[in-house]
Amino acid sequence: MKFERKHAVLLLAVAAWNVFSFGNFARNLANAYSDGEQRATGYWVAHTILIVVNFVIAGLLGSLGWKALRATKSADTPASTR
Repeated sequence: MKFERKHAVLLLAVAAWNVFSFGNFARNLANAYSDGEQRATGYWVAHTILIVVNFVIAGLLGSLGWKALRATKSADTPASTR
């Protein structure tokens, strides 16, 4: 499969959405913890792991999207200008 510009943009958009949505979730979780919300320890651990994993996924998708975007840009430039 050959990556096109639309694939790169999609990967970057999904990565940005993950960072935005799970960043907001992390902020809300931290606020709940600092406000003294009573939950089982497993709740805090599970949600923290979920946030970390999704940030890692966002990083991987963003990296792949960035590489694909750069590859499509270099493929679009004529050979004489490279």
